[in-house]
Amino acid sequence: MVTNAAGDPFEALGDPNRRDILRLLAEGDKPVRDIAAALPISRPAVSRHLRLLKEAGLVAEQARGTSRIYHLREEGLRAVQEYLERVWGDAARRFRLLAENTENTENTENTENTENTG
Repeated sequence: MVTNAAGDPFEALGDPNRRDILRLLAEGDKPVRDIAAALPISRPAVSRHLRLLKEAGLVAEQARGTSRIYHLREEGLRAVQEYLERVWGDAARRFRLLAENTENTENTENTENTENTG
């Protein structure tokens, strides 16, 4: 089933078939027939997934003769990467702060326990 991922790269990435298509395109540009041959879904389904990935800005197509060759769009993927790095960076900072505060609390408790028993 294809959901409406138009314009939203995270909606587009939510489908495992679309993630598989992106992995295939990471190996190099491919026509629809090659993408479809590598996946357990029909060629029309691959075309629908490619259309949604294109609308989300993650892939682009180029006409070569009668074929449409698809490739990854660096700009779209970079935007996703920057978002994830920003979110991960914030989470990592919070985790580090928590770890440092927990470590200081544990050291203080251990020092207090040692002083009380000694």
